Amino acid sequence: MALDPQAQAVLAAFAGMPPLDFAQLTVPAYRAMLAAGSGLAPGDSVAAEEDLTIPTASGPIAARLYRPALESADEHGDSNTLLPLTVFFHGGGFISCGLDTHANICRCLAQRARTVVLSVDYRLAPEARFPAAALDACNAVRWAASNSGDLRVRPGALAVAGDSAGGNLAAVVAQQLRYSAVNIAHQVLFYPVVDCATEHPSYESMGDGYLLTADMMRWFKSEYFAPDADRADPLASPLAVADLAGTASATIISAEYDPLRDEVEHYAARLAQAGVLTTHLRWPGQMHGFASLLGALDAADQALTIAARALRHALHVQNT
Repeated sequence: MALDPQAQAVLAAFAGMPPLDFAQLTVPAYRAMLAAGSGLAPGDSVAAEEDLTIPTASGPIAARLYRPALESADEHGDSNTLLPLTVFFHGGGFISCGLDTHANICRCLAQRARTVVLSVDYRLAPEARFPAAALDACNAVRWAASNSGDLRVRPGALAVAGDSAGGNLAAVVAQQLRYSAVNIAHQVLFYPVVDCATEHPSYESMGDGYLLTADMMRWFKSEYFAPDADRADPLASPLAVADLAGTASATIISAEYDPLRDEVEHYAARLAQAGVLTTHLRWPGQMHGFASLLGALDAADQALTIAARALRHALHVQNT
């Protein structure tokens, strides 16, 4: 279908900006550019937000815990019942964004899914190149699973979620921990990067004019990976893994006008072929990153509601 009118309005707001010169652009300059423009809706109200630190062998990782606001008693009629946990990884091309930029998504998922959300501020490139982010993601989920008591969440009720680069990390975690002691009930992936080694046809057909461009993705990868890195490594490219059996059930959202669309949809099909319970939704008329644009796109609110519903079902949280 045609590009959604609200998405057209977002693109029109960016139309007057000079094009990015990726031969000259630096990561600090890109981060500063992102920090200068926000104005997004803050997301749902939650009961509490708590900053904490995750200890790992590679050093401490900052994180933020979101607790949903419940009525006088939760779904089981007991206000003391522990809620499940969803570990969230933010997007940003592996080089930018953080806890604040994706707080609106985390609040909505927490409140609508009735889950505590742990947002992880993994290390960014180029200061910490691949596989630092992937290792941080796996270590954060292992730590969360082992510290349910300190986090005051339900033991054994754990999901992962992420958007774009964060979707990559969530998918990597779901693969890497599938035969471990950590039981991941579900993965929610918003337009994830799942193939860092190959460019799929949508890089050409949707690679320019829709916020995320093919050239931008190439630049992100050049900053994330050292020149000699294996971009088909399982820690980098979930789609490159031959055997996907045993991976956690998945809800995967792709966007029609997204250079990543084809790899995302190929991954969803591969999971289903491997016997993984997979729900894939291609969002018509939308572009990469749309779920973050609360207040600007009705589709953002709708997609977060659907994702939260999937989490709630997978984590065995009954509807109120």
